[in-house]
Amino acid sequence: MGYTQDDLKAMEKQAQATFWGHLGCEIVSLTDEEAIVRIAIKPHHLNMMGIVHGGVTSSLIDNAMGLITNAVRPDTPMVTSNLNLHFVAPLTGEVLEARAHIIHETTRSLTCYATVTDEFGQVGSIGTGTFRAKRK
Repeated sequence: MGYTQDDLKAMEKQAQATFWGHLGCEIVSLTDEEAIVRIAIKPHHLNMMGIVHGGVTSSLIDNAMGLITNAVRPDTPMVTSNLNLHFVAPLTGEVLEARAHIIHETTRSLTCYATVTDEFGQVGSIGTGTFRAKRK
């Protein structure tokens, strides 16, 4: 399923008052095959060494994976039940982009894979996550 630009803008507007908005996340594209989320790096995203804080890339991965789970299961609230991260290179660029994909699916859970890259294509973080259907 593809989403129109109006659909994506409505999702972003709804999320602005949440942690998503505090990070400055923007939906680049969303289908049931891939979610792409971008942020422009600001000083509050950096650690004391001047590189992007690991918590920022962790949140970006979690947000992108959560977004694709919503695309695949729009009528089922999904929550993160496991998140595994590898910080493979420091990131210092001006823009970061997370790309998330579903790699396994069962009735009650989805497992995702995501990467975070800078504007030059440098991979800084990779992660997997499991998302479970929230009990009503």
